[in-house]
Amino acid sequence: MDIWNDIKASFREGSVITRLIYVNLAVFLLFRLVQVFFFLSGRPFHLLEPFMLPASPGEFVRQPWSLVTYMFLHFDFLHILFNLLVLYWFGRLFLDYWTASQLLGLYLLGGLSGGVVYMAAYNLFPVFAATVGSSYLLGASASIIALLMATAVRDPNRDIHLMLIGRVPLKFLALFMVISYIIGITATNPGGNLAHLGGVAAGWWFAAQGRKGRDIARPFYRAADQLAHLFQSLFRSFFLPRKKVRVIHRQPPRDDHEYNRQRYADHQELNRILDKIGTEGYESLTKAEKETLFRHGK
Repeated sequence: MDIWNDIKASFREGSVITRLIYVNLAVFLLFRLVQVFFFLSGRPFHLLEPFMLPASPGEFVRQPWSLVTYMFLHFDFLHILFNLLVLYWFGRLFLDYWTASQLLGLYLLGGLSGGVVYMAAYNLFPVFAATVGSSYLLGASASIIALLMATAVRDPNRDIHLMLIGRVPLKFLALFMVISYIIGITATNPGGNLAHLGGVAAGWWFAAQGRKGRDIARPFYRAADQLAHLFQSLFRSFFLPRKKVRVIHRQPPRDDHEYNRQRYADHQELNRILDKIGTEGYESLTKAEKETLFRHGK
């Protein structure tokens, strides 16, 4: 299909922002399509839970991978739409100052930081004691907020255009969002706002260490590259046909003296074989002599 080929080409040739958007969108569509089959069959849909980040340490021990998978997981359409739009916007601002690899590394670091803050708060503060066993986190918000905060620390006076408001320095937008997350802890989504604050901390730390010449995102994007290479190798091993290895034997280079000596020896051998044919007939030739005669007859 041309559409599928276009998507693959766009993913392969696109920026790291494009690839992150595709990954988040693909995961969203996969779970939503599977959920349709569960709905039509009248069965409950619980496939999200193993990939969402649980607040309960006991649950987390059984699914530690969820500390990574949750940051690529969405289920509500408006949730993923808003996150992908903001990822595109903030990601482009980020790339004005840092590399694509660092964006990927901070995306992962921001998500990990948000997940750790979320779990820690739910297990430290008494207000969450009654809900810690039934609380889960999903979404890329913490990762995206880390990109915004890093950019705001790097260039706080950069003007951005907000609809209905106009131009606003980036530092004011970042400050407003941090305050809204703190206030939002008492609202309907305390876990999400706590995770956002974890992303804020990761973005600030990344930019602050960057001023000292340290790239704290490096271990994360290097690990991601190694994991990507591993998956590519496994995919090629299992799904792509193996090419037959063609062995070509090459003689080492020879100087003029050696070449002339070898040519004279071959000529003498050919004369001997021709004389043998004249006296004893072709059938008297050995296999090696026939091969030599054939080679010279090409």
